[in-house]
Amino acid sequence: MSDLTHLDAEGRARMVDVGAKPVTARRASAVGTITMNAEALSAVENNALAKGDALATARVAGIMAAKKTPELIPLCHPIALEDVGVDFEIDRALPGIRVTAWAAARSRTGVEMEALAAASVALLTIYDMTKSLDRGMEISGLRVTAKSGGKTEIRPAAG
Repeated sequence: MSDLTHLDAEGRARMVDVGAKPVTARRASAVGTITMNAEALSAVENNALAKGDALATARVAGIMAAKKTPELIPLCHPIALEDVGVDFEIDRALPGIRVTAWAAARSRTGVEMEALAAASVALLTIYDMTKSLDRGMEISGLRVTAKSGGKTEIRPAAG
């Protein structure tokens, strides 16, 4: 039917066969931001939210999301992750928080979906825990910032 990788000859969804690809060390990182008012940002930064420590909770939520990626994204391969992490940068100029997540594994397929899942769920968790102070928060800029170990590479931008 087509050259689409996730469809068979009859147009039915299928998981891509990666069995012939070599196992390599794969790594990916992703970033996204959440903008909020100064009151909400201060509450997050000072751990003064009624729901608790937003950044600690968002870190755990992001790591859990990476591990659950094949359950969330149809046709995504389950990967034995070796490393997943989530970091935060308070940015008063936004004002808001920049979330960076990464994932790594020795696999036949990449880990960019796991990094994106970690970043997005961390952002959603911050939103959930902060929404009582700012209903106008905005999540934006979610993207893969680096990818290595497979056929294609994305190098991090020089900072």
